[in-house]
Amino acid sequence: MWDYSEKVMDHYRNPRNVGKIDNADAIGEAGSLACGDSLKLYLKVDNGIVTDAKFQTFGCGSAVASSSILTEMIIGKPIDEVRKITNKDIADELGGLPPEKMHCSVMGHEALEDALKKYYNEVMQINLPETTDKLICQCFDVRESQILEAIKTNKLKTVEEVTNYTKAGGACGKCKDSIKAILNEYWAKQDENKPKLTQAQKILKINKVIENQISPELQKDGGDIELVDIDDNKVYVKLRGKCSGCKNSHITLKIFVEQVLQEAVSNLIEVIEV
Repeated sequence: MWDYSEKVMDHYRNPRNVGKIDNADAIGEAGSLACGDSLKLYLKVDNGIVTDAKFQTFGCGSAVASSSILTEMIIGKPIDEVRKITNKDIADELGGLPPEKMHCSVMGHEALEDALKKYYNEVMQINLPETTDKLICQCFDVRESQILEAIKTNKLKTVEEVTNYTKAGGACGKCKDSIKAILNEYWAKQDENKPKLTQAQKILKINKVIENQISPELQKDGGDIELVDIDDNKVYVKLRGKCSGCKNSHITLKIFVEQVLQEAVSNLIEVIEV
């Protein structure tokens, strides 16, 4: 059973701004009934301010809650400020979403982006450039740009995380190799400004970072960490002390240990507990 915040449950049980706007200035759509979730977002804009927003959605409780909170986030806001909203902002406003439901916040963001593109193109007569956007996941109609946006915004590192945020790879799984290639290419580019390390240098640096930066921080709370093995960019570790029995050990590994090693050594580092 997924753990939902009180705010998610409130917006699911009592969704705000459900319905449609007959004379909407822009309508954005995301998802599809064939994929299990769909969203239509209506915007009314006056003098650069979003004066009203309504939605119609078909999907789970997280999809309803994400759509509902999004309308509250944008009503009364300048359109230039609304453009800056990300799917992470939507999830954070809800008090967080389970990883398996993050794609609902992504769907809200995609519907908002679609509405804004139509608004700017029609009202400001902007000619949008044609782009070649490769279809990666045929099962859920997810394109390369959507995957890259999710990776960039949410710092995703694994295929499983991409699936949680976009649904890509969640059905037949044939696209998982393509998703992995997109992940590797994106994070390799982020590593271009970091000094190139041989595998031996990488091992020494990982050891040093764990010993001098990570282990002392964990010891402050009665825990510790042991390096077990290194296989290319996979770092196998074992948590010790209070950390080993902590229910938040996964968060410690991903949010603290992995991020420290990625910043110090390589963005491709993946920490795995054994």
